[in-house]
Amino acid sequence: MLSSISPVGEHGRGQRWWLTVTAYTVASVAAGSAMGAGLGLLGGLLLDGTAEAVRLLALAAVALVGLLVDATTGPPSLHRQVDERWLTRYRGWVYGAGFGAQLGTGVVTIIPSTVVYATWAAAVLVADPVAGLLVGATFGAVRAAPLVAAGRIRRVSALRRALARMERARRPVARTVPVAQMAVAVLAIARSGAV
Repeated sequence: MLSSISPVGEHGRGQRWWLTVTAYTVASVAAGSAMGAGLGLLGGLLLDGTAEAVRLLALAAVALVGLLVDATTGPPSLHRQVDERWLTRYRGWVYGAGFGAQLGTGVVTIIPSTVVYATWAAAVLVADPVAGLLVGATFGAVRAAPLVAAGRIRRVSALRRALARMERARRPVARTVPVAQMAVAVLAIARSGAV
């Protein structure tokens, strides 16, 4: 998304980067919040009376199964990207909001890791719409962070360097994600009192 919505790209299309990114961020956080709140409400209805320890163990199981899936087949995913034709068809705030809403839910585009599923499982397992909203808002904000961080890029050469840095970081980040997922599983098991 950074290569599409950067200050350089927005300037080239005659759009205002700050407006596009604000729309993207608001929509991403709003979509994540709505998804999280809905899943938290669903969890509250389905898991009413379920002990916290059981819900924590379920979260640990989701994280561990996710690790196995990521290490073998990869997560089930739609093979769909956001529609880049929007960049030339609509105003910046329109495609910013549209892209943000799609990516803020995390499930209507390509899913790179089961962490997405674990996040939404956590929103269900908190069994509370407000707590689910917080899970979703955090997810949406994290999805918007790279675009917000690109605000100082003003030249094509700087954009290329930023994209190259992101590409170099891909492998280290990919190695960090399973460690974080394992940490979630371990912490959930410890907090459940099962050990």
